[in-house]
Amino acid sequence: MMDCVQGLPHPPAPSRAYPALEKKMQFQFNGIEYQFTITQLVVAALVFVLVVGIAIAWYVERRRTRTLAFRNRFGSEYDRAVLTHGSSREAEAKLAARETRVHTLVIRDLGVTERERFVTEWHTVQSRFVDHPKSAVTEADDLVNALLEARGYPQSSFEQRADDVSVHYPRVMENYRLAHGIAVRLGRVDASTEELRTAMIQYRAIFDELVQDRKPSEVRTAA
Repeated sequence: MMDCVQGLPHPPAPSRAYPALEKKMQFQFNGIEYQFTITQLVVAALVFVLVVGIAIAWYVERRRTRTLAFRNRFGSEYDRAVLTHGSSREAEAKLAARETRVHTLVIRDLGVTERERFVTEWHTVQSRFVDHPKSAVTEADDLVNALLEARGYPQSSFEQRADDVSVHYPRVMENYRLAHGIAVRLGRVDASTEELRTAMIQYRAIFDELVQDRKPSEVRTAA
């Protein structure tokens, strides 16, 4: 019985060369042949996905930080730019272009004599408001324009000038735009007494900012 069992052919022994069972893939690049195992390809794919994920996270964080910085610097002007240009990316590009343009300008503080002259002129304009509100608002607009020119802002359209001023004085830009809108309406459409009074208050706000003895870099960002 033992002889019969012993005489049977033995089944093949199981292979111990497990690594050899893993399939390999071959690639040829620039005439050089590369060979990778499935495990190596899986690891490479996971690493690639990880790197892409990190890159995306970095880009998103960079965009968030950039947007936050523009919002802090420009305040309501940022929101206005987004509405005008249709996207935050385009708005930020336009705001960055404003900064680049203004940095080429020579913006200066007023001299003592200039400052005193402008302050005196403002008091004169303000005193005229009681009896001649429309004329006072128009004169206030002209005085702010003269003050901007004295500080170094070039003559240009109102929108261009407002864009330039917004780089250093973003907190008062909404007031400036609203006040100017009332001033240019005079002569075409009557403004109410309340509108005229509001315009004078708004002009006073930007006048006070512009006449201060401080460099633009010291002006606080919009908040």
